[in-house]
Amino acid sequence: MNVLPDSLQRLIEELAKFPGIGKKSAQRIAFYILKSDREDAVSLARTIIDVKDRIFRCSRCHHISDVDPCKICSDPKRDHTTICVVQEPLDVIAVEKTGWYRGLYHVLGGVISPLNGVSPDDLNIQPLLYRLEGIREVILAINPTRDGETTSLYLSKLVKDKQIKVTRIAQGLPSGIDLEFADEITLTHALEGRTNL
Repeated sequence: MNVLPDSLQRLIEELAKFPGIGKKSAQRIAFYILKSDREDAVSLARTIIDVKDRIFRCSRCHHISDVDPCKICSDPKRDHTTICVVQEPLDVIAVEKTGWYRGLYHVLGGVISPLNGVSPDDLNIQPLLYRLEGIREVILAINPTRDGETTSLYLSKLVKDKQIKVTRIAQGLPSGIDLEFADEITLTHALEGRTNL
């Protein structure tokens, strides 16, 4: 028998859907919201709705933004001859934290994964190929997983056919780690030690 009111139970179930939030954590968050002032809860709800209504993908790089093109793509101080290819928007944030890289980005939206039914057509690969005019180097900063390796090799072949230098971040990152969890120093060394493919 559930002793919680239905609305509170639904909130716990919704919070438990977040990555890294289990049932116990969801319950603690729900009770925190319940104890908070109504204004704080309304502000949180409005902020969530605002993010869903105002955030979209940049038409050039596919990073998240509230303007199009995004702030990175439209920044004249960035190196517009280099593109760093990453899997997800969180990877852009991880690389930006290093303060080392000053070029452009391209977010694939995942990796090629035949076992999961993800083909090259399901990713933002064609838009990347359209952006290559005037580009001198493409840096592949894709997570070093089996599917990440497959994606890197696939992209390397496509980009090399266009006579553009292709590099990849150095293997300073442990195998299987996502870029978003790497610390700034490790990621900086990985970027500085990138190698040709």
